[in-house]
Amino acid sequence: MVRMVGLFIVLPVFSLFGDHYSGSTPLLVGLAIGIYGLLQACLQIPFGMLSDRIGRKKVITLGLLLLAAGSVVAATSDTIYGVIFGRALQGAGAIAAALMALAADLTRDEQRTKVMASMGASIGFAFILALVLGPLLISWFSIDGLFWLTAASALLAIVMLHTLVPTPERCQYSADTGANMGTMKRLLRHKQLLRLDVSIFMLHMIITAVFFAVPLGLRDAGIASDKQWLVYLPAVLVAFAVMIPLIIWGERKAMRAVLLLCVAGLTLTQLLFAGPGLLGLDASAVWLFIGITTFFCFMNTLEALLPSLVSRLAPAAAKGSAMGIYSSSQFMGSFVGGAGAGWLYGSLGASGLFAVVALMCLVWGILLMGFKPPRKMATHRRALSEEERGRGDGLITELESIPGVEEVVIALDEGVAYLKVDKARFQPLT
Repeated sequence: MVRMVGLFIVLPVFSLFGDHYSGSTPLLVGLAIGIYGLLQACLQIPFGMLSDRIGRKKVITLGLLLLAAGSVVAATSDTIYGVIFGRALQGAGAIAAALMALAADLTRDEQRTKVMASMGASIGFAFILALVLGPLLISWFSIDGLFWLTAASALLAIVMLHTLVPTPERCQYSADTGANMGTMKRLLRHKQLLRLDVSIFMLHMIITAVFFAVPLGLRDAGIASDKQWLVYLPAVLVAFAVMIPLIIWGERKAMRAVLLLCVAGLTLTQLLFAGPGLLGLDASAVWLFIGITTFFCFMNTLEALLPSLVSRLAPAAAKGSAMGIYSSSQFMGSFVGGAGAGWLYGSLGASGLFAVVALMCLVWGILLMGFKPPRKMATHRRALSEEERGRGDGLITELESIPGVEEVVIALDEGVAYLKVDKARFQPLT
């Protein structure tokens, strides 16, 4: 969480100060915002695999040092090209997979799902906190100061890693958290998972595009950069009140309907942002607040639902690979959103940018029309005894006979069996 707050903190304010750098253009400002996502997408899985070989803490420390180094480069740069290079270095510290693997090494099998959920929630909280802290702190620090704070947050995370986080007795690959290249090729042909991968790509592309243009719109509406947190904070609070019943409705009755409603809501939000400009009017602060609040309602709902759906849909012993593809799609969306928003803003203006994003949301909604929500399935990881490891197909047959078990995969190298189970009917053997 400390790392992600530092990484996100410039997102809601950078476009307001990007023209202060020499050589700046809207395209290059957008590239500076989103370039970290490209490196995260490309290096996250390799870093996770490297941590299997040389140890989790070494890889995590390396990633945090890259984040700190990139922050220093960005903080001391006078040109937009220097900031782009610094942000790329920040993104090169792609340690999400290594962190998940460390958490798996340190937790019992039966607690792993809770731990992964708490880590996902901490990233969401970091994003919300950064939206408030960025505009708030800019009144005391320059944009360079925020980059220095990011460097400090990376160093603080290193101290926490080596003083507060236990060192696992051994690092072991786990299909729950680690990626397998052979498995990933098979998952890329899974139509339902691909719909979710495209969805998280689209969502983070839109998030990055919105936070390129909306801060500029708030400034033009008379809200100074250091006051914009007063818009974001109440919008987030209202959004939480709307998000919770939407999630409950989706989980209990109508998941596909909730997903489509959220995409329709995001489409409406883009039209709200684009409307005044297309009509030749200036957007008021109240109008923008309504748009931002609506955006947060549907964005937060999708952020909560999508990873849960990926976990349910992933085949047994393929959850780590499925989440690796999902996370890489998320970061790639941030890259495309930043660079694309800069290009469209410079070419078509804010209204043109929002209109194009609205059209892309329509395409996204059409793609989701074919989504088939999974049943409430979970992956159960069962340790195997020495006697069970030699039983082969007989053990698979026995495990498949357990009520609620839908799929069984034996991973002899890990000494475990992965069971895809219907939680309502699953009764593990004693």
